[in-house]
Amino acid sequence: MEPHDDNFSRRNWLKTVTKASAGAGMIAVAPTFLHAQPANIQKTDPMLGTRIYNIMDYGAKGDGVTLNTKALQAAIDACNKDQGGTVLVPAGVFVIGTVELKSNVTLHIAAQGKLLGSADGKQYYAAQAIPLTGDTTLNDGNVGLLFAVKAENIRVEGPGTIDGQGAQFRSPTKGAPSPAGISGNHRPYHLLFYQCQNLVVNDIYLKDCAYHSVRIIQSSYVKLDGIHIRGRVIHNNDGFHFISCQYVHMVNCDVQSQDDACALFGSCRFITITNCTFSTRWSVFRFGGGVAENITISNCIILEAYGCPIKMRCERHSRMENISFSNLMMHKVTGPISIGMGSVDDPGTARNISFNGIHANVVIPVQLADAEFTSNYHPGEIKSCIAINGAEGFLLENISFNDVHITFAGGGTAEDAAVRDVPKNAGEYYADGVFPAYGLYARYAKGLTLNNVRFEVATPELRPALVFDQVTDAAINGLSARGNKEAESVLRMIDAQDVLLTATRVLSPAAVFMRVEGAACSNIKIDGGDISKAGSPLSFAAGATKNAVKLRD
Repeated sequence: MEPHDDNFSRRNWLKTVTKASAGAGMIAVAPTFLHAQPANIQKTDPMLGTRIYNIMDYGAKGDGVTLNTKALQAAIDACNKDQGGTVLVPAGVFVIGTVELKSNVTLHIAAQGKLLGSADGKQYYAAQAIPLTGDTTLNDGNVGLLFAVKAENIRVEGPGTIDGQGAQFRSPTKGAPSPAGISGNHRPYHLLFYQCQNLVVNDIYLKDCAYHSVRIIQSSYVKLDGIHIRGRVIHNNDGFHFISCQYVHMVNCDVQSQDDACALFGSCRFITITNCTFSTRWSVFRFGGGVAENITISNCIILEAYGCPIKMRCERHSRMENISFSNLMMHKVTGPISIGMGSVDDPGTARNISFNGIHANVVIPVQLADAEFTSNYHPGEIKSCIAINGAEGFLLENISFNDVHITFAGGGTAEDAAVRDVPKNAGEYYADGVFPAYGLYARYAKGLTLNNVRFEVATPELRPALVFDQVTDAAINGLSARGNKEAESVLRMIDAQDVLLTATRVLSPAAVFMRVEGAACSNIKIDGGDISKAGSPLSFAAGATKNAVKLRD
């Protein structure tokens, strides 16, 4: 065989030379007459057995100035044509526009390597194969810095950086063009995947995206591990944005975003998210549209999340079911949990949702120190609480809170407490206004369970700790709540039925333990506990009678 034979390796050639020269007492030496390795040829990683395609062999220059879109695309195309391997981005700053990732390609960005999104909007183009209609939020656009369509076995890995230069896509004033020349839904995402399988993104830094950082649409078997996202340079900097994905597993990620840190829209199924940290101006886990089911989120730290860490919207024909949140630490958040509707005329379904081991302090939001522009806050964000807000004919079912300890900011007034007509639906949780409870407001819920729940306040609060409005089949065990002598009551029941309270405690002096309102109230039982700090155990109004409540010390 000739040395240039594609099937003839350097190692085999050396073995052949060694055998041929052994009888003559010669030592085999690698030949110097082999032709020089041509540019653009792949190299092989002996440890992994994979071919390596260094983008510099395809003409790329890491000088932070040269446009390297064609070079990177050429390396990816060659790797894909050769049935896969690793495309290497070595040390250096490589400016690129839109690039398409393809099947069986690993894009490896070395530790000192950076892909820098061009500040020229003309270097980006839409992936026409990605539709803009047909699923939730698809109309947000289909432009990616790196994108893939109907591909499989793709990996994007660090430890290097992808920098989107997002500030260049922010208009200086409303209506004015951005420095990049494009804005709105024409802006590029860091990573955009559509109908892909066996997708891995790991150990990479995603910085300053022009839009959402990682957007994954209708894809399955996705692993996200060790990703650091930092994007607070434009108003809708999402972190992760999933649309109708399944078998997704996220672990060890860190997100500082300006908008949704981890949105799950459309029909997302079989999702696990664990051991991550999140911070955002808007929300962390946001659900809406389609069918979201069989999802677990655990062992996460949420800090400085203004805009409700957990926000679930039951929209038209949607269903949210079998979702678990556990072992979450929330520091300096608003909300912190909101489950409600996006449509009254044709609502969806929400049931079997659990919150376990939630520890939080809810605060009045402040400006995020590292954001590049000022954020405005709404009244409902400033005086927030847990909201379970259904409507007649649409019951939120089997929602449970276990081992939940939350300290709220306080500051609710008697006027806030007097609110009875809470809006039935809203696109955002704050649009419901200020809820008439500082801890938990629940309306049109069935099978609601609270076990070992403690509500406290940092400043005086005149709203009740808990309001049940047309709630049925509820069990409260081990609720401890802060009261106020100037407040109307610690708890309020409005047309509530079949409610059992056991081992309830009032933590500070209060005028009344429970106010019962409405002629429909029935079968409310208070069994044991310590409500001695309340001046009176019960008061009745709006047609409620003493027969509605059974009190046993």
